[in-house]
Amino acid sequence: MPLTLAFITKVKKLEIADKKSIVTAGLAITNIGTKISYSTTKNFIPTNMRLGAGLKMDFDEVNSFALYADVNKLLVPTPPQYLKTATGSDSIDTQTNSKIILHGMSSDVPVAQGMVQSFYDAPGGGAEELKEINIAAGFEYWYAKQFAVRAGYFYENKSKGGRQFFNIGLGVRYSVFGLDLAYLIPTTLRNPLQNTLRFTLSFDFDAFKSQNKETPTEGTTAP
Repeated sequence: MPLTLAFITKVKKLEIADKKSIVTAGLAITNIGTKISYSTTKNFIPTNMRLGAGLKMDFDEVNSFALYADVNKLLVPTPPQYLKTATGSDSIDTQTNSKIILHGMSSDVPVAQGMVQSFYDAPGGGAEELKEINIAAGFEYWYAKQFAVRAGYFYENKSKGGRQFFNIGLGVRYSVFGLDLAYLIPTTLRNPLQNTLRFTLSFDFDAFKSQNKETPTEGTTAP
C-alpha cells in the first residue's frame, strides 16, 4: 500500500496591515511505494512531492481573502538519453549487455535511490530539472463563511506534459454540508481537460457533533 508523509504548520496570531491573518505552509510526499510490474519490467509508481504556502486575511467579520501557491515534482528518475547507432537503434555495451547512456543516469535503481536521484538525473541538466516542477497559484474570497469565489492557474512545461489551465470555482456552506464547483479552462487547444467540471460534496463531522451536543435529546432538559 502506498505511503504518504506530510507536514503542515499554521500561524494564527498574526496581523498584517492591521488585519487578522493566518499563514500556512506544508510539505507532502505522496504515493511512496514499491515498483509495479505491468509486463516483464518493473515501473515506478508516480511518487509526488508538493510544497505549498498560503495567506488568509480577515478584512472584517464577513469578508476574508486568501492567496495560495504550491510547487509539485515527481520523485521518479528521468529516463536517460541513450547512444544511438547509425541505424537509429540503441547502442549496446558488449561487456555488460546494457544500453550505453549518452546523457543522464540509469533509471534502473531502487525506489529510495530513485526519489533522491530525481533531483539531479535529468539528461538536460539543471535546466531540465526546473522544467519538471509544476506550479499552481490561486485566490479564494469568502463572504460570511458561507459563499466562496475562487480562481487559479496551473502550469506544466510543454516538454513534461504541457498541462496549462485556468480554474474558476464557487463554494457554498450550509449547516454541516458543503458544495464546491470548479471549471477548468485550458490555455491550449484540444486539451484533454477542456470543458471539465468538477464538484465536491463535503460533510463536517465536527460541526455535526457540536450541533448534537447543543440540541437536548427527548426527555431531558437543556441546561
